[in-house]
Amino acid sequence: MEEKTLHIVIVGHIDHGKSTLVGRLFYDTGCLPPDKVEELKRISAEMGKELEFAYMMDHLEEERQKGITIDIAHTFFATPKRRYVIIDAPGHKEFLKNMITGSSQAQAALLLVDISQGIKEQTRRHCYILGLLGIKQVAVLVNKMDMVDYSEASYKAIRAEIGSVLGKLNIKPAYIIPIAARLGDNIAGKSDKLPWFKGPTVLEALDSFSTNEAQTTRLRFPVQDVYDVDGEKTAVGRVESGVVRKAQDVYILPDGTKGRITAIKQFMRDDIGSATVGECIGVTSGSALKRGQIVVDEVSSTITDTIRANIFWLIDKDYKIGIPLTWKCATQEAKGKIEKIHKRFDPASIEVVEEGAKEIRPAEIAEVEIKLDRKVVIDRFSDIPEMGRFVLEHMGHPVAGGIII
Repeated sequence: MEEKTLHIVIVGHIDHGKSTLVGRLFYDTGCLPPDKVEELKRISAEMGKELEFAYMMDHLEEERQKGITIDIAHTFFATPKRRYVIIDAPGHKEFLKNMITGSSQAQAALLLVDISQGIKEQTRRHCYILGLLGIKQVAVLVNKMDMVDYSEASYKAIRAEIGSVLGKLNIKPAYIIPIAARLGDNIAGKSDKLPWFKGPTVLEALDSFSTNEAQTTRLRFPVQDVYDVDGEKTAVGRVESGVVRKAQDVYILPDGTKGRITAIKQFMRDDIGSATVGECIGVTSGSALKRGQIVVDEVSSTITDTIRANIFWLIDKDYKIGIPLTWKCATQEAKGKIEKIHKRFDPASIEVVEEGAKEIRPAEIAEVEIKLDRKVVIDRFSDIPEMGRFVLEHMGHPVAGGIII
């Protein structure tokens, strides 16, 4: 099994089969503990039904609310290739908030569509959000094929509709797979009821996706804090992209000062040769570092005090141009305000509500220009997510999440 884990998000209109699909993925990959399988069978029998995977998700949710943790069941499933973590996305607002402000970043998405209902409003909303977040690895699952007798003609009709909707949002799905999640058709194995479909199963599609770790991109090491360790200044933080190596020449942004990594330290390890994406480390260099600075291997980031971004307004109060805000990205923080609202969108209808607006209303998405009181270091979200997403605060409370475009 590969060591790298792929983070995925599963989205779709309510009742299109998300809970059933997730339960089936756990079951078909052998990632449900035996006692949970037996419990699932018992609950299903009591309800007079065959094995019903949606009950598993309901039961896990109930246990989570009671504070019982079942990590192996609700956190990940695995194939021989690697593990998969499902980022929970209960609704479009929570999805955006988690994706923009959270520590987990989805690298791929499964978009579920019920063939008997077609594309619904929430489906369009989720498509819009996937496009907004720059998630390029997408597989569409056409669910409940058993409801249309596994009709190839029905599949082709909805495939054309899906292609049209996603095309307008610049999303090109890698696969559009016909499935019946409840029965396991085309989930882990090829279905003999769908002989006309020559594409992959759901698990084969997922295994074909890249973990897309930012190891091949340039180094980004935001300094979280600086400690005095045995009389030596040690800057600590998390490597957000690239690789940092001992004896490496670096630049400290936004100032552009040159430095050199003289030592890399980790907990219980005094000196190591290198560290990569996701590792929390301490470094020493010839320069005095401080919180909010970004250590890079070459000056390829944008250094600016003006940011063009898409933001999602999270609170139930309107924002009017000019109200002071605090901008936070990685360990950087700066005072500022929104100077221009180029467009504001209704995420439900995916339509432009107003251009050249003066305010943003609750739950709206807006394309804005933010002016800060000092220069900061940014990258496009699609290039380096952790350096391309940010939070806006007002009076100490988060009010919006944003993505740099």
